[in-house]
Parts: sequence; structure tokens; C-alpha cells
Amino acid sequence: MASNRISHVKGSLAKVITCTAAVAYGPGQPLVVEQVQVDPPQKMEVRIKILFTSICHTDLSAWKGENEAQRAYPRILGHEASGVVESVGEGVTDMKEGDHVVPIFNGECGDCVYCKSSKKTNLCGKYRVNPFKSVMANDGKCRFRNKHGDPIYHFLNTSTFSEYTVVDSACLVKIDPHAPLDKMTLLSCGVSTGLGAAWNTADVQTGETVAVFGLGAVGLAVVEGARTRGASKIIGVDINPEKRIKGQAIGITDFINPKEIDVPVHEKIRELTGGGVHYSFECAGNLEVLREAFLSTHDGWGMAIILGIHPTPRLLPLHPMELFDGRRIVASVFGDFKGKSQLPLFAKQCMAGVVKLDEFITHELPFEKINEGFQLLVDGKSLRCLLRL
Repeated sequence: MASNRISHVKGSLAKVITCTAAVAYGPGQPLVVEQVQVDPPQKMEVRIKILFTSICHTDLSAWKGENEAQRAYPRILGHEASGVVESVGEGVTDMKEGDHVVPIFNGECGDCVYCKSSKKTNLCGKYRVNPFKSVMANDGKCRFRNKHGDPIYHFLNTSTFSEYTVVDSACLVKIDPHAPLDKMTLLSCGVSTGLGAAWNTADVQTGETVAVFGLGAVGLAVVEGARTRGASKIIGVDINPEKRIKGQAIGITDFINPKEIDVPVHEKIRELTGGGVHYSFECAGNLEVLREAFLSTHDGWGMAIILGIHPTPRLLPLHPMELFDGRRIVASVFGDFKGKSQLPLFAKQCMAGVVKLDEFITHELPFEKINEGFQLLVDGKSLRCLLRL
């Protein structure tokens, strides 16, 4: 637990905090729960006390080191969390000590040409998601150190597997103080990514049809987004038969297990929908699945949306001429939400019951059992395992 030497003061007067974090030292190695030092926030940075964090498949991929070019050790992973502001650095005016906040991996500075692009993009010129980035943008240094004083690298602008973390203010969203922080953790990644893909990227309309490939947390968030928009048919596709029940609880109307049918999945979906769905969502990070998702959409107007993380260097499994049939394929980052400007309203919608969040948290563990939480995800037993710090 955090040292009693914490000083809750602002900016340059804040002191180094000694606290507990889970550190990755190599691909697939168990995370080491140990004491680390967290430096004060620098200009336009915020130090926050993490109260809840959860484990996402992106954390799992990084922990396994599936993309060798993105490896950096030692490193503090984690990017889904909620907490309170402990101190702010110079220039931060939109947050103060005690504010309830949610960190986001895809930041929004509000000043660059990208952030000012209205609805054209939710990427930021400086603080967009970057899996290769492992230091702070301000000075290219780390804010974490081990007991020997050696630097510990950052992850996805957030590094939430620590009692305290330092983030750029562009990567932190202030939310309603009455919002339940445990559930708000889901807005850091999974639910915002999936539901936003249905609301923002696809803009699903009442009566339209949807297929979701991969019923993990992101896929089920797509289902929730399609349900709230009034989709007439929501087809869930997964090789895990247990996902049928969870999918039906959230809103799928049909379930397909590719192992249980003797035709390609896209042919079955075309049969169920009279030619294909309006929108398909690939949430598995598998190129063969991506091709099936693309072909499951209706020619002339269908759109396939990529949400899965693809670690291999292989290219899209499509021939350019296939696009002339009118099907489109796009990717969605953070559900096309502009984090700082749009997430506070989304949080209020969740509080009002527009979106059901309870179904997504399947397990809760104390932070020191984080390796058990990873194993639950590896075994396909959890959607989101919430860790309490």
C-alpha cells in the first residue's frame, strides 16, 4: 500500500510517492507486485490515485509480448481504470485535487488540427494511442522508478496497474462525482470502444442488422450499443459456446458457433438476413475472422468495422476488386469517441441507465491477485475482472 509520506499538494511542491504496482519484467512472466516510486506531475500532467482497474485483452497481448516491436521492460501495464486526482502539474486548469477521473489511452489535447476537426477524427496529433510509446510526452522520461532508482516504462498513456500513476492531462477525463467509479472503469476502453463503434462509427439505426464476431467485453459492448439503437437482428459469433448465454443476456438475437455449422459463417449470416447484415464488427484480432466479417455484410451498402488487435504483420485478406461490390471496411479507435469532450456525457448516460454496465464485470479481486485475474482472461472465464486497489 502507499507510503504515509504522501503529500497532497499541487504541482512542483508534490513529493515522490512510494506505492504498490504490478510490474512486467518480460513476455509472459508473472507480474511482480512490488513497491515503486512515482514522481510528481510535470507541466500539463496529473498524478492520480487509482481506485479501480481492470484487465483488457490489450493488456494480455502486451503482457505476452505478441508484438516484438512494442516490447519494453520493465513496464507497468493497464489502461482501464478510475480514480481521483492527487496533484496537478503546471498549466493544468480543468482538473484539481479530489476530482473523480477516468484515464484514456487515446488522448485529446483540444488544440491540434486533429482535435479541431469536429467529427472527422477522434485522434490527437500528440496524444493519440501509440503502443510503441513508453515514456512521457513532456520530456521523454519515465515517472516510475524501482527501489534501485531504475526507470519503469509507461504503457498506452496510462499505466494503471499501480496505486498511483502520472498521465498527461490530455489523457484524463473528469466525470460526475456521483458516478460509481467501479463501473466507470469500463469507460476507459472496452465499453466505450465497442458501444462507440455501434453508435459513432456505424451509427446503427432502428431496424438495421448487425453481426458481432467475438463476444468478449468489446464485442458485447457492440451488442449493447446495437440493442440501444434498436437493431432488428444482432448475430453473435463465437467459438466458445458459453458466450451464447452472456450474449443473450445483453441482447443478441442469434448465436453462431463456427464449429457447429458445416458452411462458412458468412453464408449462414447471409441466409439469416436475406443477403447480409448492414454492419459487422470484428472483435477477435484474427484475419480469417475478419474476412468472414467482411463477407457477411450486404453487398452494395455493408460495412465491416475492425476492433480487434492484430499483432501479426500479415496484410488484409482482401482483393481490391472485392470492394467494388459496395462493401466497405474501416477501423474504429476508442469507438470514435473524443475522450475529454464526449466521455463525460457518456458517463451520465450510463448513470441514467441508457447503457447496462453490470453485465460486463464478471469477477472482482484485490489488486495483489492480479495474476489470477490475467489467468481468468487467458482461460476465457472473465469479461472484465475488476481489481480493487
